[in-house]
Amino acid sequence: MREKLENLLKDRIALLAGERKQSRKTFEDERLLKKKSSLKQRGGQLVKVIAKGNVEKMTEREAVYTIHWSFAIKHGDQFYIEEEIERRRAAFSLGELVEDEELMMPSEEEDDRGWSMDESWRNWPDFHYDRLKAVQYAERWWNEFNPAYPKFNDDCTNFISQCLRAGGVPMWGQPERTRGWWIDGKSNWSYSWTVAHAFMLMLKGAKWTVEVGSPRELVLGDIICYDFEGDGRFNHNTIVTGMDGYGNPLVNAHTTNSRMRYWNYEDSTAYTPYIQYRFFHIKTR
Repeated sequence: MREKLENLLKDRIALLAGERKQSRKTFEDERLLKKKSSLKQRGGQLVKVIAKGNVEKMTEREAVYTIHWSFAIKHGDQFYIEEEIERRRAAFSLGELVEDEELMMPSEEEDDRGWSMDESWRNWPDFHYDRLKAVQYAERWWNEFNPAYPKFNDDCTNFISQCLRAGGVPMWGQPERTRGWWIDGKSNWSYSWTVAHAFMLMLKGAKWTVEVGSPRELVLGDIICYDFEGDGRFNHNTIVTGMDGYGNPLVNAHTTNSRMRYWNYEDSTAYTPYIQYRFFHIKTR
């Protein structure tokens, strides 16, 4: 069964490299081809693809495994490496592969109703935001969990909160979970620390952010918030860690652990045509 997974991975690499045509229409093939097509439309070129598989568990009927994708990309005169970790489940019958699907992380379950902004937010302490430290943290921990913090299956907002804290944003509002932005050890935190929508509302109301209208107005260490369904409730956050050859943001994120990923997430399994974005520039004092 390991051999069949290895062959499947080699087949997908060959598809991306242009060494084979799409012989069957699978969701995974469509996603990979969309990534390649999107890059081409932006004037980029996929130079090399490396994929490393790791089997987490295997039985006679199924295997749970991860793929570490590395994409070497040329954009204008710039080269960079985009990375992504994909977790999948394969099902077998009589030794034959019959199903292969991405394992989606559960949505955030915390009920953040009651979280709100008020005039007291004007009391947030002044600080200097160190963009370099925030980005360095995002690079160090993009594919790992810092043991100093709690670990969540749906970890995107927890990770971005950690990045902001590493950049010098002070915590405020403790101990009220419906107020401020803070964490206390591994067992207590504000909703805005871990819940994507509350985090977006926090950025929207904070005196140290400016919402801008275009991703090209962002710089390293700034934040992008995503409402994949376009229903008004935001469910993902990323931090800008680089720029492509044309000044478009590249981002790091958790949940589907990603590094130097193109900001718009059009190749994500969560993407819909109704997606909405919010772009937050953090003021540097």
